[in-house]
Amino acid sequence: MIEVKLHDIGEGMTEGEILHYFINVGDEVKVDQPLVEVQTDKVAAELSAPHPGRVKEILVNRGETVQVGTTLVVLEGEDEEPVAVAEEKNELSESRSQTFVTSILKTNEKPFRRVMAAPYTRKIARENDIDIEQVQGTGPSGRVTDEDVYAFIRYASEEKTAPKEPESQPQEKESKRPTTIPFAGRRKQIANKMTQSLFTIPHVTHFEEANLTKLMKWRAECRQAGIEFSLGAYFIKAVVTALQEFPIFNARLDEDEGEIQLYPHCHIGLATDAQEGLIVPVLKHAEEKSLRTIDQEMKALTKKAQENQLKPEELSGGTFTISNVGPLGSTGATPIINAPQTGLLAIHKTKKRPIVTTNDTIEIGHVMTLSMAFDHRVADGGTAVAFTNRWVELLEEPKRLIMELM
Repeated sequence: MIEVKLHDIGEGMTEGEILHYFINVGDEVKVDQPLVEVQTDKVAAELSAPHPGRVKEILVNRGETVQVGTTLVVLEGEDEEPVAVAEEKNELSESRSQTFVTSILKTNEKPFRRVMAAPYTRKIARENDIDIEQVQGTGPSGRVTDEDVYAFIRYASEEKTAPKEPESQPQEKESKRPTTIPFAGRRKQIANKMTQSLFTIPHVTHFEEANLTKLMKWRAECRQAGIEFSLGAYFIKAVVTALQEFPIFNARLDEDEGEIQLYPHCHIGLATDAQEGLIVPVLKHAEEKSLRTIDQEMKALTKKAQENQLKPEELSGGTFTISNVGPLGSTGATPIINAPQTGLLAIHKTKKRPIVTTNDTIEIGHVMTLSMAFDHRVADGGTAVAFTNRWVELLEEPKRLIMELM
């Protein structure tokens, strides 16, 4: 017998929710054939058959959340004798055909068909108690889209609200108990990690402002020349430059070994607000990349995060994290460090404000607030202020930042 277990398919994974099975008991499977789709706290992934054989048992129901190491499917290997196999091949074929026909005739049951749909589309269906196998896909090759699911929901709603015969018995009053949502998957993993970080790391938060007036003017001039990068790309490039000058913030503390490990590369975590909850894709080797490349990769990672399409390798290895919450309207926060990193820079809303210039005149400028959280075991306040001062300097004088790229 071959046991297919839920294994660790992502950094820090402890459990997973069973989204869908691609097989039924009795099916023959080949090596690497997808068996089950699992939703972890970070990604949706398929587990494949490690060995050819026949599906003997499916041990965990769809929708259940189980721990890593739990056996999900049991296979009978090709060279193993099944327990209930018929003596002759024709008898086996007849038996299996009868079983299949019987399953079709059962009330409300249909033969399995593998539905093509994105993990987020499946999530919409699950949250609305829709069996996605019943939804007719209108996308390429019959793929089920978000719109298909919403159309199915509207149809089901219309069916439910259609006039019905009056009931002989009065209906009971609606329950006034609170609505509940599962505390599992990514939400639970976020809670565990944030709790561990907050109670392990002595956090200090340093606040600062940056005058982005010249940077805004610079971007406008570049836009007229047909060159446009998001502000986030400038923020990342400035952070990388500052981290190379203050490597203590591009580090981790290993208390067991009694050492602070300074990373030679800058893998920048991009804290992203996604439908499933906060997730941090990682832009690797940012110190080697141009503004254009950083801008492209940042946007691609953010899009994949919001669509729940990130791969495990795109979520691991971060050395420093940026949280750009300004577009959401934030003006300040005390962020929790993404352990085991040493620092996190939260970027807040940019507002037009009166600014006193060096000539003691007043002009309207673009002012952005930021907060820098750091591990006080590893660095001190003076170093944190120097780090953010350097970051602010590069943004306030964009020509200096451009010089750093040469």
